[in-house]
Amino acid sequence: MISLDDLRFVDALSRSGSLSAAARSLNVTPPAVSMRLKKLERSLGINLVVRSSRRVRFTGEGEYLVAEAQSLLGRINALPEALSGEGQTLAGRLRVVASFGFGRIHVAPLIAQFAKAHPSVHVTLDLSEKPWTDSKDADVVIHIGAVRDSSWVAHLLARNARWVCASPAYLRRHGVPAQPRELLQHACLCVRENDEDVTLWRYRKSSKTRAARGRADAVRVTPTLTSNDGEVVRNWALAGLGVVLRSQWDVAPFVKRGELQRIVTGWDFDGADILALVPARRGISARVTRFVDFLKGALHRKPPWR
Repeated sequence: MISLDDLRFVDALSRSGSLSAAARSLNVTPPAVSMRLKKLERSLGINLVVRSSRRVRFTGEGEYLVAEAQSLLGRINALPEALSGEGQTLAGRLRVVASFGFGRIHVAPLIAQFAKAHPSVHVTLDLSEKPWTDSKDADVVIHIGAVRDSSWVAHLLARNARWVCASPAYLRRHGVPAQPRELLQHACLCVRENDEDVTLWRYRKSSKTRAARGRADAVRVTPTLTSNDGEVVRNWALAGLGVVLRSQWDVAPFVKRGELQRIVTGWDFDGADILALVPARRGISARVTRFVDFLKGALHRKPPWR
């Protein structure tokens, strides 16, 4: 069973980045931190970190625990304000930053619903090419993909896979690649976003169980067309200009209608989960907590793109 102290310990380790730095922040010795980490891993039956002499890198399970720990701690810290305002009308300003595509299609309609339920909350939605880096003074940032910045608390809103797709017309002309390495023989379309290495497409063999999954691998594509606008790149794929690696939320409706075809389905490409980022070093207001909970309720169990 995970205790509140365990959550605080994992949070401190994530923010510190190394066992020695975590020891200083917790005012204990490095061996004490190492022992506590081993004890927590034994109790959970999983490895939380990959240790090195200089840095601590979290495993996938460790990153999930960090995100949940920070989310729970944020909600606990917000309880005094939430309790003092229980039964009162939510009020005040709420600034939300999101990407152009996802923000326009999914976030804006949800904000409209939230505003109707809480008319005294004045919401500002800023759409940005890089929401994370353009997030000064934001209360909530809707981010797609990994986050490695301890100044933000990440709340998982929805799982989001990435699919390799092409139009049926393109595949009739050029053939259907059966495995990732065959993508090197195709015209690839890339989106520049979040300062990612967009030409390195990482993947592993699909499996229903984690233990049976293949080792991680990657293919370095040479794009024929590149843009910083995901909608533009998706439209290029619809026009039959090549193969695209895009978020499930973006291409799933077109796959469902048969306008795009998902290919190389025997492999899982690195996903890009939908997150709500809240500043870690700022008191979390009741309206922010309520808004993030509202987003989770709307997106987590059954995202609209599935």
